[in-house]
Amino acid sequence: MRRVLLSASSMIDPDAFRTLLGDAVDEPVEIAVAPLGSTERLVEAGSERGDGTGFDAVVVDVDTPVTAEAIDALGDDLEAVVRAAVGVDDVDVAAAADAGVTVTRVPKYCTEEVATHSLSLLFACLRSVTPYDDAVADGRWAWEDGRPVRRVSASTIGLLSFGPIARRAAEQLSGFGAELIAHDPFVDGDRMRERGVEKVKFDALFDRSDHVAVYAPLTESTRGIVDADALSRLSAHSVVVNVGRGPVVDDGALAEALDSGAIKAAGLDVLAEEPPDDDPLVGRDDTVVTPHAAWYSEDAREDLNRSAAADVAAVLAGDVPAGRVDPNADWL
Repeated sequence: MRRVLLSASSMIDPDAFRTLLGDAVDEPVEIAVAPLGSTERLVEAGSERGDGTGFDAVVVDVDTPVTAEAIDALGDDLEAVVRAAVGVDDVDVAAAADAGVTVTRVPKYCTEEVATHSLSLLFACLRSVTPYDDAVADGRWAWEDGRPVRRVSASTIGLLSFGPIARRAAEQLSGFGAELIAHDPFVDGDRMRERGVEKVKFDALFDRSDHVAVYAPLTESTRGIVDADALSRLSAHSVVVNVGRGPVVDDGALAEALDSGAIKAAGLDVLAEEPPDDDPLVGRDDTVVTPHAAWYSEDAREDLNRSAAADVAAVLAGDVPAGRVDPNADWL
């Protein structure tokens, strides 16, 4: 019998896994569900069997870091760590590879959703939706409460990273007439030009952009890359959107830029600490914050579970899963 541990997460549907694995795996599969959310809980749940056997695969969401210690503690039976998400920034992929454990992710399930959400945040900030809404709720009815608002077609929008989500956002933005530029050291200029986007260096992205949307994954090279210096290159009418990972943006520097009026507003789906605890970027008139929900649609959730279960099935069958993470990838 094969054994699979699922995080008790609202993103992960145990019934979908039971159905999909039951159809795809030739031998019986026992599925256990446990509240994870931390490395300690993962280790505890993975060692509670008491019969000398462990789990062949664990399926976790973004709330559960999978460290080298956790991989070691989960035992020799472990074959796969399946991240039910796009990013693997808190999975020790190198340690997993050393232990012979395959790490997988689901890179495409929410491309459409996150791209659309990034534009929703951008336009909410550009069009001063929150200030207008607050003013109307307070009994005011004045267009001046949202000033200043500038025309989208007269702006330059910078994309930090040019992976699948940013590329889809560029497609969606193409009809608005704005100039699009992007910085991504792993994507060549020809590939960007094919999509009507100019490749620029990092500093130029902030020097030239009226607004910047961050799609970058969290790595050692991207942590805190949107810092005070980068933000100082923007203008007082600028909007910063982050749908990548919270720590890519220096939240203290962003709060200071907003406080000083150096930029207009920020639209954030990710924060340095989630959920936030007294975060200076939450509850402001000049920010729109959503709870790491850019990924969500019912369609995306179904795709997520289908793809993650298919990866588990592939590993258990000795095949290469579609979502396998290359431990030698430059972006890790």
